[in-house]
Amino acid sequence: MTKLGQWLCGLALLGSAWVALALAPPGLRLPAPYRQALLPLPVYLLVAFGCYSLATVGYRLATFNDCEEAAAELQEHISAAREDLRRRGLRF
Repeated sequence: MTKLGQWLCGLALLGSAWVALALAPPGLRLPAPYRQALLPLPVYLLVAFGCYSLATVGYRLATFNDCEEAAAELQEHISAAREDLRRRGLRF
């Protein structure tokens, strides 16, 4: 199962549990404070997911490694390509 499938299954499970509790079936009566906290729960989870995503991206940017060997190799490829184009008559 792909990661997207896992996330969709998890969201479907949480969503169905939320709908079952929010619709309040006849045999289940939630106290008012629980019901008031339950109704905006998807919004809270969306905000929490956004905060987690922002923190993850920020952390990965802060700890991004420089690839000096790859940069030097790329500069060599660029120099070789320019020499090849000069030999073929292209001027910069």
